[in-house]
Amino acid sequence: MSMTDEPGLARSPGVTYQNLLDGDSRDVPAVLRLEHPRYLGSEDIDVGRYTSRAWHDQEVSHVWRKVWQYACRTDEIPELGDYLVYEIVRDSYIVMRTETGIKAYVNACLHRGRRLKDHDGRCSEIRCAFHGFAWTLDGDLHDIPGRWDFPHVDDAEFSLPEARVDEWAGFVFINPDPDAEPLADFLGEIVDQFAVWDLEKRYKQAHVAKVINANWKVTQEAFCEAYHVNATHPQIMAYLGDTNSQVDIWDNFARVITPSGTPSPLLEWEPTPDEMMRSMLDVRHDQEPPAALDDEADMRQVAAAGARQRWRKIAGDDWVDRMSDAELMDSIDYTVFPNFHPWGAFNRIVYRFRPNGDDHRSAIMECIFLAPYRGEKPPPCEVHWLTEDETFTDAPELGMLGKVFNQDLFNMAKVQLGLETTRKPGITLGNYQEAKVRWLHHKLGQWVDRGREAAVTFNAADAGNGSGDSSTAGTG
Repeated sequence: MSMTDEPGLARSPGVTYQNLLDGDSRDVPAVLRLEHPRYLGSEDIDVGRYTSRAWHDQEVSHVWRKVWQYACRTDEIPELGDYLVYEIVRDSYIVMRTETGIKAYVNACLHRGRRLKDHDGRCSEIRCAFHGFAWTLDGDLHDIPGRWDFPHVDDAEFSLPEARVDEWAGFVFINPDPDAEPLADFLGEIVDQFAVWDLEKRYKQAHVAKVINANWKVTQEAFCEAYHVNATHPQIMAYLGDTNSQVDIWDNFARVITPSGTPSPLLEWEPTPDEMMRSMLDVRHDQEPPAALDDEADMRQVAAAGARQRWRKIAGDDWVDRMSDAELMDSIDYTVFPNFHPWGAFNRIVYRFRPNGDDHRSAIMECIFLAPYRGEKPPPCEVHWLTEDETFTDAPELGMLGKVFNQDLFNMAKVQLGLETTRKPGITLGNYQEAKVRWLHHKLGQWVDRGREAAVTFNAADAGNGSGDSSTAGTG
């Protein structure tokens, strides 16, 4: 990429992603021709965002209880009464298929507060296991054992509290904030950008989850840039254009496109097409690849043709023949604020990163494969939870990705430990390559600041109405 006079827009001197698209063997979809760089400044990011309990509490109040967030796929709760328990920090929701659509109930009994559901499943009513209070699938009060003792309970006011629910591309989103903007408005242009890939017509082929000993942002940020490839994944530099990635930032979503079939500009040697292919397929030097390439071969086109053949029986001719080389080869990693990563094109990957309960020093990382299919839609797979002692190579469904994830896993807890130890008050980010990391913090700052301002306004109005009680002020 050419270097510009604007420091915030400087890019790698290697081949641009758009230049690579010019040599594609198919028509490239317009969404990949979009370019939307954005300079968000070069200030350090406060280390406290990863280590401070107070900052974690701000995220709970002003982000996790206010933002749209991916909960499950629609086909994970296909039948009436099917439900999934979605956990986020201190909150729990029952995401359920009802007569009137998918709803999300706060997972707590209105009698004495017992958690209503502990596991995913199917039910014909929602009944508390403590005293037997029960609600219909649509959340209306259904039964109170010994009802004579509760004349003060008004059925109309005793329905289960709900979070807002909406759907996009087969994903179910919830939002605890009743005043939140509509999901379509929150998602914005990404809806149109993903139309060509139609993720609704996919099934959940794999779902692997693991608790990571690091803040959820540390875990997520390892998948928000390709700058770390040279030190963390050096074995893939021969075929991956890490610092040639294109970074695009919109409002509530951003993306990094990292090209395959082109070497890293950081290499001090020029790999041949055959060496690039060996690197991509993880073929050892004493092994023969499926097909040796001569020095004149276009590795991107050869590898894409191979991918078409592998997927043809599964996805069908129409699907694979219209896919460009780029859609079959490149990492097209979108992030929807704050923690949802659907990949574009044929990659199958979806990531989700969230706090591990109320612990700001550990997180849950999830990798999901959404695969195409022909004929009847296969049922979604179960979640494969890895134990503390297991690594991602203990999930064979991830294939070669397991090895790559383990290299990332090696860093994450050590990053958290370093952030707890450092005397430097902030982390320093590159202006372009790490722009998506900065965008995440830019959005976090916006949401937290907006929440604080709203709280101040509310408290001031409350005091002005004389509703404050000075006898309890400052007691917490």
